[in-house]
This record gives sequence, structure tokens and C-alpha cells, in this order.
Amino acid sequence: MDKFLICGLGNPGDEYQGTRHNTGFMVLDAFAKVSNIHFEDKRYGYIAEMTVKGRKIFLLKPTTFMNLSGNAVRYWLQKENIAQDRLLVISDDIALPLGAFRLKASGNTGGHNGLGHIQQLIGQDYARLRIGIGNDYPKGSQVEWVLGKYSADDLKTLQTSIDMACEIINSFVLAGIDTTMNQFNKLGKK
Repeated sequence: MDKFLICGLGNPGDEYQGTRHNTGFMVLDAFAKVSNIHFEDKRYGYIAEMTVKGRKIFLLKPTTFMNLSGNAVRYWLQKENIAQDRLLVISDDIALPLGAFRLKASGNTGGHNGLGHIQQLIGQDYARLRIGIGNDYPKGSQVEWVLGKYSADDLKTLQTSIDMACEIINSFVLAGIDTTMNQFNKLGKK
């Protein structure tokens, strides 16, 4: 059976819930909800499992905190013997406007600490879906911005991207990265 690891990046704990840096967690929560599956607290993260058309999907929300996300990703890839080209990592991105998104088969970290740690441990050849959180903050306030909570209006804008991200996960698993990029990237531009 083909296996896939879908990792949403974020920080564990109630104080981080609804923050821009937890956008990856928010996507996986939405995907789990529409799929009617639940997360369990396991080693290095919250894990939910499901099968779609003969493919096994593991959803991972690391509990390692953002800067050590690679520990969780590497562990679950190895534990479940999942090929690296079956990994999709979902993260926030300040370089993209709120609600925009970009899917890539590989690439650099864009300065994202979570992606940076994953790349340190497994290299840069893995798919990533970056979801725009905008960068409407004063100079020197990046940390406060990414750890700040979304406003109600921002959440309305973001919801479209979260819904689209759920479709992207399905497409990635069923159709592969190239087809999924061709189909969705044109929809992610703002």
C-alpha cells in the first residue's frame, strides 16, 4: 500500500492556537474534520490516519515546536517507511499575501525555521505548500506578527486557502505533485 505523510507545521499548546505560525495545523485540523478522523498524541506529534483509494495517509502535527519540526518528520518517515517524495509539508509564509498559496515539489526554506530544520535533517527534496499570512507588520516585528492571532476578517480570507489546501492534499495523494501543481498553483495567486 502506498503511504503518504502530510505534515502541517505549527507550535503545540493553547497559547499558539489561531496564530499565523499555526496555519499548517489549521489546515490539517480542517482536513481531519471533513475526513471525520481524529488526532492521537504519539511520538513527536499528533497523528491521524486514513485510507483513500488504497493509499494510506498519515497526518502529522509535530509537538516538537516549530524550530525542531524535522525531528518529527524524519521519525515518521522512517517509522512508517514512507518515501520522501510522498511527503507534503504545509507551512505559513510571510512572503505571500494573506490567502495566497504556492505548491512546490522542492526548494529552499524561504527563511522559515520549521522548513529549515526539516531541510537540515532530510534535504530539500520534498513537496511543500506555503500559505500566505501577509507581512503587514512594522520593521523588526516579524516574531510578534507570526505568533499573533488572526483577526476574524483575516480568518474569512484564509478559509478559502484552507479549503483549497484540503483539495491539494487529496490531489497530491491521488494524482501526484506535478498534476497538483499544474491544477492549483494558478488558483493560489492573489
